[in-house]
Amino acid sequence: MHAYKAGETIEYRVTWLEMTERPRFGWPSLPLGRDAMLLRADTPPWWYFLALYDAVGRDYAWTDKHEMPRDEMTAWVQDPDVALYTLMGRGWPQGFFMLDWREAGICDLAYFGLVPEAVGTGMGSWLLKTAILTGWERETTRKMTVNTCTLDHPRALIQYQRMGFQPVRTEVHSRVLTRDQVFLQPLL
Repeated sequence: MHAYKAGETIEYRVTWLEMTERPRFGWPSLPLGRDAMLLRADTPPWWYFLALYDAVGRDYAWTDKHEMPRDEMTAWVQDPDVALYTLMGRGWPQGFFMLDWREAGICDLAYFGLVPEAVGTGMGSWLLKTAILTGWERETTRKMTVNTCTLDHPRALIQYQRMGFQPVRTEVHSRVLTRDQVFLQPLL
């Protein structure tokens, strides 16, 4: 575990991954004993996206989108080529994913994650497989992309690779933390 204070500048590694063909796995079944549903948001307001973004990303220093102007964020989340799906279980959001088809032939898994209370329940693999297959459902999809970094959950990179994504490049980035953070893995 590595603890950092708000105001510190940290360096971390970003990995971009691609999948160039639809995976061979089929649509997953919900894990036994889990009752959940997946809802696609129809023209979601910016604040709904930010609520999910914060709920999932608060432990991983997801803060970048707070700098985006609200009108730009609204245009992005309501774009017909962007889809926001919420995993609902026990009456509250347990995670979400966002797919972005704005670049011709590419579906970017722009955001994916579970809230801390849902991590370890078996829903992550189900949600990730569902996100990937949903991305490939569009006939125009020729490639799926995703990126993750060492600020994210320590199993994020390996999970994407297990599902068929291949790393294509890495870069070291830096940022100033806006709040105290504890990361579960080395950042470089």
